[in-house]
Formats: sequence, C-alpha cells, structure tokens
Amino acid sequence: MKIIKFTFALLLCATISSCSSDDDTENLTGKLGNIIIKFDNGVDDQDFIFGTSYNTSSGESYKLETLKYLISNIRIKDNNGDTFMYPSEKNVFIIDEADGNNAGEIWVTLNDIAAANYTEITFGIGIDQDRYALGADGQGDFLAKAEEEGMMWSWATGFRFTRLDGTYSSDTVTDEALNIHMGSVGTAVDNYREVTLSLPNMAIVREDKTPELHVKADIAKLFDGTTSVSFDEGYSQVHVDETTTGVIANNAMDMFMVHHVHND
Repeated sequence: MKIIKFTFALLLCATISSCSSDDDTENLTGKLGNIIIKFDNGVDDQDFIFGTSYNTSSGESYKLETLKYLISNIRIKDNNGDTFMYPSEKNVFIIDEADGNNAGEIWVTLNDIAAANYTEITFGIGIDQDRYALGADGQGDFLAKAEEEGMMWSWATGFRFTRLDGTYSSDTVTDEALNIHMGSVGTAVDNYREVTLSLPNMAIVREDKTPELHVKADIAKLFDGTTSVSFDEGYSQVHVDETTTGVIANNAMDMFMVHHVHND
C-alpha cells in the first residue's frame, strides 16, 4: 500500500512539475505571439452611431459625422513587472470609427509580442514630442497616412490627435457646426497624454494563443470628463487654443477602460 501511495505521489509531483514548467516564464524566452486590441466607441452605456443625437450634462446635444483619434506608444506589462514596448516605427495608429466592423470595433493587431502573461496596458493619445522632433522625414509612412486621413495640419503645427466633426444644439442654437480638431501645437503646446489600464484578467500571449483586449472608449467623457464643457462657451470649435485643447486632452484620458480580455 505504501508503494502504491509513493508511486502516486511521484506521478502527481511529475504532473504538477510539468504544468508548472509549461507556465514558467523562463521557458517563454525568445518566443513570440500576437495581441489584438479592439477599440469600441460608445457614449455612456450606448453604442456610438453616426448621426445619432447625444446629450451632455450641460443640457446641450451633439451629432457626429467624423470620429477619429490617434493611439501611439503602446506597451504592456506582464505579471513579473516586465514591460514590452511595441516597436516605435509601427507604434502609431488612427482609430477611425468609419473603419469599424459590424460590431463597431476597430481592430489593432500587434505582432511579435514577447510571450508572457500580461496584466496592464499603457498607450498614448496623440503624438509625443520625441516622435515629433524626428521631423517630417522621421515619421515614415505614417505622415502620408495622417495627411490622407485629415489628421494633421501643416507640419509646423503638427498632428491632429482627435478629430470630431458634426453639429450641436443648445437653448440658443440648432445644428451649429461642431469641430474638435485638437493636438499639440508644434513644440509650443504639448497635449500628448498617456493612460495606463489594468486588465480585468491576464492576457496570455503564446505562439498559439492570441488574446483580444476589448477597450471601450466613452466619447461622452471628452465633454464630461475631468472638466465638463459647454459648446456655447467656446468648445464648439477646438483647434489650437492652449486652454481648450488642454481641457479636451485631459478629458480624453478618462475615455478608456478595458472591458474584458478574451484568451483564444
């Protein structure tokens, strides 16, 4: 009987050791996988739909026909505290609601990610000053793409980080033009911001496992975030003014949350 128990104990130990070995991060050294980030725009608890009227806390309403923003400098932290930064030359994306699939999601696929168990994601909203300092020639293919997508002014002024076009209505006006085209203003005004989001469950990246991060973006937070704004009071046309662009940039940091992580 003792022999049987001892043999069973050895088998159990070997099984546990094998399972532990499979999850040992040291065994993942040099191995790569992919991550998909699904950006899903909404307004409060509603899906975002072009041409739909949404209300603000100030009693105004707005409808949009364009909704785009820039995401850059994506990096992810694993459960050992190690951070993987996606390669800089590929690490900038235009999230355009018009590119959404039938579920309203805009997919960003990150290839060749270090295999690990990830618990946190950080990304920038806009273009940081270091990237801008590389000059027009240092932007690679993204410069032409940003110009084509209407996400920059002249090079001296720089990129548009957020672009919303539509109309708004209030107690005093109906269907007035609404244009939020904000970014940094060259090097004079830096409106680049970063957000760090904890994942509700680990994103397990392996050669044969591609997790999907569902990132919800609440567009209402642009107008009712850290600061609530009124279109009638100067926020219907936000372009290069240091004060209004800074308020929208700070509010944008409140937009995002990771709703869930799906491990394939």
